[in-house]
Amino acid sequence: MISKIGIIGAGTMGCGIAQIASQNGHEVVVVDKETLQLEKAKAGLDKILSRLCEKERITSEDKIAILNRITFTSEFIQLSDSDLVIEAIVENIDIKHEVFKAVESLVSESCILASNTSSLSIASIGSALNKANRCIGIHFFNPAPLMPLVEIIPAVQTDEQTLNGAVELIKNWKKTVVTCKDTPGFIVNRVARPFYGEALRIYEEGIADFATIDWALTELGGFKMGPFTLMDYIGNDVNYAVTESVFKAFYYDSRFKPSFTQKRYAEAGFLGRKSGRGYYNYKEPNANKEPNKDRVLGTYILDRVRCMLINEAIDAVFMNVGSPTDIDLAMTKGVNYPKGLLAWVDELGHKEILGQLQHLFDYYGEDRYRPNPLLRRMVANKTKFFPH
Repeated sequence: MISKIGIIGAGTMGCGIAQIASQNGHEVVVVDKETLQLEKAKAGLDKILSRLCEKERITSEDKIAILNRITFTSEFIQLSDSDLVIEAIVENIDIKHEVFKAVESLVSESCILASNTSSLSIASIGSALNKANRCIGIHFFNPAPLMPLVEIIPAVQTDEQTLNGAVELIKNWKKTVVTCKDTPGFIVNRVARPFYGEALRIYEEGIADFATIDWALTELGGFKMGPFTLMDYIGNDVNYAVTESVFKAFYYDSRFKPSFTQKRYAEAGFLGRKSGRGYYNYKEPNANKEPNKDRVLGTYILDRVRCMLINEAIDAVFMNVGSPTDIDLAMTKGVNYPKGLLAWVDELGHKEILGQLQHLFDYYGEDRYRPNPLLRRMVANKTKFFPH
């Protein structure tokens, strides 16, 4: 039974996970070597819980109990009696190896050691351990208390007991759990790449500007945010780094090729909302262009981005990254897509999507547009992902 939870890293994600664990009745220890960060985290959590009290989501007694169950410390030794430790620190494999070795020397043999990494190999992280079978990926989305999705990623070394324990715990926290293979980007960060990459490519070809592409995806496609608004929200530097990481991890497969436009914007310091300027100007909103609301152009943009997203989702099924149900859950709960991509292709017609991709592949002659073999097979056999 998992009772005490250790969190390594008192940043936004670590603090968010600590909040969830404590709200679910667990004793929690948050460890960070920076005492100033610990103070900041504690004050930030107090503020968040006060806001929940004001909204009558929790009582003042609940707030006190939640805070009392969390210990903020710079001493690693306080992790020693944890049943589960979740690491949420910088995305650097060497640093993670050092941390996991240090933690393993303190905790019991039954303690599960998890990483919240969004991009690094769980197998590689686990390789630093004497007992790698207890290592697993538990990937929350930011902000962790609000986002329903958690990706659980067993490494090739992970045993069934560790996987089952992690899944049961996170489900008990009322999160939507998807299990996926230990491949670059897992489900969400892999499947979502064309939402940004193909939008940037359309812009680079001079077909449409940022505002028009965003308009097409939101107004015609039903996405909550357009790709350029979303990249500005995430941060151009962060989004570019993830794209570059996935591109390298897939041995430079052209499907994941980064954009020079995004690289130049990041280099220029146009990072998005946090810098006041990204694809849009947040300091002078009146300087931003109005979208071209031509529905023919918008439909072309939507079809092109959507068929690329669908092709990537189908590839994730083809390569056994996750089940069709988990892949659709991941994209609707993790990044708020209007529909699961596999349910969407069932609705639009596999033959229609194959035709759109084949047209792009024939026109450009680039591997990034190659239709997935599973899509071709499903068209030939007239099958669907969700037949009912």
